[in-house]
Amino acid sequence: MDLVALGESMVTFLPSGPGRLAEVPSFARGIGGAESNVACVLAASGHSARWVSRVGADGFGEHLVEAIGAYGVDVGSVRRDPARPTGIYFRTAGDRAGDDHEVAYYRAGSAASAMSVENVDLEAVLAGRVLHLSGITAALSDDCRELLRELTAPRAGRPLVSFDVNHRPGLWRDADGPRVLRELACGADIVFVGDDEARQVWGLRGARAVRQALPEPEIVVVKQGGGGAIALGRESGGPCEDVADTATFVPAPHVDVVAAVGAGDAFAAGFLSATLRGLPVRDRLRHGHLMAAAALTVPGDLAAPASRDHADRLAALDDAAWETLRLGPGWTEADARAAEEVRTP
Repeated sequence: MDLVALGESMVTFLPSGPGRLAEVPSFARGIGGAESNVACVLAASGHSARWVSRVGADGFGEHLVEAIGAYGVDVGSVRRDPARPTGIYFRTAGDRAGDDHEVAYYRAGSAASAMSVENVDLEAVLAGRVLHLSGITAALSDDCRELLRELTAPRAGRPLVSFDVNHRPGLWRDADGPRVLRELACGADIVFVGDDEARQVWGLRGARAVRQALPEPEIVVVKQGGGGAIALGRESGGPCEDVADTATFVPAPHVDVVAAVGAGDAFAAGFLSATLRGLPVRDRLRHGHLMAAAALTVPGDLAAPASRDHADRLAALDDAAWETLRLGPGWTEADARAAEEVRTP
C-alpha cells in the first residue's frame, strides 16, 4: 500500500439548509473521518490506500465501510464490534469557524474508541509506505492513546509516519492533551498543524516556534489558513532526504469557498501524494493547496480531486501565475470536460 490510515470514521448528517440544529428540518447522510478522508483522496488520486478501524455491527457501520470502499480504499482490515455502535454526528451548514456553527457528536463508547494494540491488525497497519494518524484518535480512549504510542515508537523498518495534530478540545477528558499531542508529533516523520491550532494547544506563535518545539520530525508543515502553508525541514537521510534545514512557504490560491470542512485532511492528502511521488517541497505544498481547494468548493468533507495531469500543470505554474490563480466550484471538473471535448470529434 502507498498509504495506510488508522482512525475513527463516522456517519455525518449534513443539513438541508442554513440554521440552527433545532431549526433544520432534514439532513443528508454522508461520511466523515480525518484519517479515512485522507485515504479516500489518495485512492481517488491513483494511489493504493487502506483504512483500518472498527465500526459497529450496525447499518451505519455497513454504510461507512461500503462508502469508503467505493473510493477504491482497501477496507478489509476494518473490524466489526458487536457490542459498540458506529459513531455519528450532525452539523450546521455554517463555516466551522463561525459563531453560529454547531456540531453534535454521538461517538462516546463507539466501536472505534475501543481500538487497541490487542484488537487492531498491526501487520495491516504497518504494511504501507506511509502511515497516517491524527491526534483525534489519541483523544478517544486510553487504549487508543496507547495504540498511537505504539505506532509512533521508533522501530526498524517502520513506514514513514504522518501525524496531523487535529486538536479537538471537546474530546480531551483531561489536561494531558497538549503533552500527549506533542509526544506523538515528536515520534512522527511528517507533522501537520495549523498555526492557530499550535497557539491554542501549545501556546506557540509562529512557524519557527513550532519547529523549535518539534525538532524530531523530518518535516513540520504549519498551515496558515487562506494565507498559505510553510514547511520546515532538516537535513536527513530518510524519506525526506531532499528537505534541507530550510523553510519553504507557498501561498494558497484564491478559492471561492462553499464550505470550510475537510480542507485540512485534503491538504494532508495532497502533500502526502506529492511526497510519495518524490516531488520537491514547493510542489508538495502546492498539491496540498490544490487538494484543499477541491474540498473547499464542495458542501461535504470529500471532493473529487483534479486529475493528476491537471494538478501537475497548476503546480508547475510560475510564482506570478500561481499567486493570481483563482479556483471556484467545479474547477476540478473543468479540465476533464475540456479533455473530453478534444477527444469527441
